[in-house]
Amino acid sequence: MKRTTRILMFAVAFICSTVAFAQGTVTGTVLDNSNMPMPGVNIVEKGTTNGVSTDFDGNFTIETKSSDAVLVFSYIGYLTKEVSVSGSADLGSVMMEPSEFGLQEVQIFASVVVDRKTPVAASTVKAADIELKLGSQEFPEILKSTPGVYATKSGGGFGDGRVNLRGFQSENVAVMINGVPVNDMENGRVYWSNWAGLADVTSTMQVQRGLGAARVAVPSIGGTINVVTKTTDVEEGGNVFTTLGNDGYKKFGATYSTGLLDSGFAITVSAAKTDGDGYVDGTEFNAISYFVNVSKEINENHKLSLTAFGAKQRHGQRQNSHTIETFRNSESGRKFNSDWGYKNGEVTHVEDNFYHKPQISLNHYWNISEKSELSTAVYASFGSGGGGGYGGENKFSLGTDGMSPYRIGNYGPIDLDKIVEENVANGANGSVSILRASRNDHQWYGVLSTLKTDLTENITLLGGLDLRWYKGIHFTELTDLLGGQYFADDSDVNNPDALVQVGDKYSYYNDGIVNWSGVFAQGEYSKDKLSAFISLAASNTSYKRVDYFNYLDSDPLQETDRYNFFGFSVKGGANYNLTANHNVFANVGYFEKAPGFDAVFQNFDNEHINENAENQKILSFEIGYGFRSEKFSANVNLYRTSWNDRTETVSFTQPDGTPAFANILGVNAIHQGIEIDAAYRLFDDLKITGMASIGDWRWDNDVTGV
Repeated sequence: MKRTTRILMFAVAFICSTVAFAQGTVTGTVLDNSNMPMPGVNIVEKGTTNGVSTDFDGNFTIETKSSDAVLVFSYIGYLTKEVSVSGSADLGSVMMEPSEFGLQEVQIFASVVVDRKTPVAASTVKAADIELKLGSQEFPEILKSTPGVYATKSGGGFGDGRVNLRGFQSENVAVMINGVPVNDMENGRVYWSNWAGLADVTSTMQVQRGLGAARVAVPSIGGTINVVTKTTDVEEGGNVFTTLGNDGYKKFGATYSTGLLDSGFAITVSAAKTDGDGYVDGTEFNAISYFVNVSKEINENHKLSLTAFGAKQRHGQRQNSHTIETFRNSESGRKFNSDWGYKNGEVTHVEDNFYHKPQISLNHYWNISEKSELSTAVYASFGSGGGGGYGGENKFSLGTDGMSPYRIGNYGPIDLDKIVEENVANGANGSVSILRASRNDHQWYGVLSTLKTDLTENITLLGGLDLRWYKGIHFTELTDLLGGQYFADDSDVNNPDALVQVGDKYSYYNDGIVNWSGVFAQGEYSKDKLSAFISLAASNTSYKRVDYFNYLDSDPLQETDRYNFFGFSVKGGANYNLTANHNVFANVGYFEKAPGFDAVFQNFDNEHINENAENQKILSFEIGYGFRSEKFSANVNLYRTSWNDRTETVSFTQPDGTPAFANILGVNAIHQGIEIDAAYRLFDDLKITGMASIGDWRWDNDVTGV
C-alpha cells in the first residue's frame, strides 16, 4: 500500500511540475509586410532562454514557461516585436515590419520616406542587403542598382568613389548620417574615404531622389542620401568579421551591442582595420574606423543618444587623366598610374589623400505629450588632412610617349631617388622639387531641432531650427624636402624670405568661415487613401574670408566683411492610394540657395569680391506611379528640374602663363528623365530585380558673361 501511495504521489508531483514547466502552447505564422512567410525568425520568451525559430513556411510552436508570457520576435533587418500571451493560444498571423529606419525618434531627423505615403521617389537599402552585397566594395557602390544613380570608383583609389544622382554631382546631393549633414560647407562635396567602416554599423540607407523629404533649411537639388546607424533598436550580440579580396585587400573588425539593458542603457561599439595594395598601381591604402553609440532611456519621455564615429585613413591616388593610347602602351594596362614612384626602394605616393574627420553628436528626444515631441541634436566635426602632390619644379610629369629622365623606364614609376640626388647636390640653395599636401582642416558645430505636433488625428505640424558654424583652414604643408636643406618660398608677405622646412606652411594660408541659420515648417495630412504635405523654409548663409599670406597682419584687407545670402524654399506633394495595389504621387518645389564660397571670393584673394553673385534658383516637379502585390512591385517616375543662375567658377592658366579665375554668370541647366524599377519574387528565397533610367541633362543656354 505504501509503495502504491508513493508511486501515486510521484506521478502527481511529476504532472504538477510538468504543468508548472509548460504553462501554455503558443502557435502562429510570421509574415513580412508583403504577407510572405518568414523562415528563421527567432522567438524567445522574454526573461528566459526558452526559444524557437520559425520553419520554412514561417510557422512556429513554443511551449511557454509562464502562464502570462511575453514573446519576443526578432530577425535581422526587421523591428523587434513583443506579443503578450496568456496560456495556450493561436496567434494566427504575426506581422513583422522592416527596421528600415532604426529608432522612431531618428526618423524625425533623417526625414525618411514611407512607402505609399510620402510623395517622393525613394529607394531603401536594408542592413541585410548591405551585409550580403557590399563585400569589398566602397560604401556608395551599394547604390549602383538604384534608379537615377551613377556610382563609380573615380580614379580607383580607396574611398575615391563618387555618386551622381539624376545627373547632379555630390555638391548637390545631400548626405546625412542620422539626420546630421556631412557635405563640405564651402563646396558641398562628400569624401567617402572619411566614412570607411560606416557600412558595418548602418541600419539602413535610403536614397531620396529630387527634392526629397529632408527637413533642413534648404534642400539639395539632386536628392538626399540618408544613412541611419544602429542604436537602441539593436539586439544584444556581436560578431568578429574578416574580408579578403583581390590585390591584398584585408579587413578585420568586430562589432558588439548590449541591446537595451534593464538600466535603460544601450551601447554599440564597432572597430575595423582595412588595408591593401589597391587595384590601380600606386594606390596602397590603410584605414582604421570606429563607431561608438551610448544611448540612455531616462524615462518614458526622455532619451539621450551619444554617437561618435570616424575613420583615419591614407591612400594613394590616380589624379591625372590619361589617353586610351597611354593605357594601351603601358605594361600595366588599365592599372597604369603616373602619380607614384620609388624612394629608397619603397613605394612613395606623389598624389595621395589622408584625412581624419571624427563626428560627435548628442541627440535628445523628448515626448512632451501624447501629441508632441521635440528632437534636438547638437553635433561637432573636426577634420584634419588633405591631398598630396608636388611643389617647385615639375619633374613628375609622364612626358611624351611615357619617356622622362625621372621615370624608371617608359611609362614607369617616378624615380624619386634621382630627384633626391639633385636636391642634395643643390646644397645651400635648397630643394628645387618637393612633396607637399594641400590641407583642408576644419571645425564644424551645429544644432538641429525639430518639434512635431499632432494637431488632429489627420494633421501633423513640424517646425525647427538648422544652425551651423564652420571654419575651413586651408594651407599648403611641406611634407618631404626630397633630400634638400630647405625650400625657398616668398608667398607669405609677412615672411617673404621663408626657408620652409617639413611641416611648415607655404604657398597659401587662409580661412573660410561659413555661418548658416535657418528655420523650416511643414504641415502633413494623412487620411484614408490620401496623404499630402507642404513645406516652407528660410535661411541665411554668411561667408567670410581671412588671408594670412597675401596681406600684412596690419592690413585691414586680411579679413573681409561678411557677405550674406538669403535663401528660401517652398515645396509640396501628395500621394493617393488608388487601391491596395496601385498608388500615384506628385511633388513640386521652388527654392533659392546661396552661391558657392568660391563664387563670392574670386581669384583666391580678398579684393576680387563678386558683387554680382546671385542665388541659384531651382524649380522641380515630379510625378510617380507605384504597384505592389504579393510577388511583384514596380515604380515609374518622371521628373524635371530647372536650375538657373548656377554657380560656375573656373580656374585656368592664360597663354602667357599667368593664372586666372573666371566666374561664369547666368548659367542655366535642365535635368529631366524617367526612372523605372521592378522586383518579382519567384519564391521565398529568390527575387529578381531590375531598373532602367533615361536622363536628359543639358545646359539650357550659352555663357552670357564672365
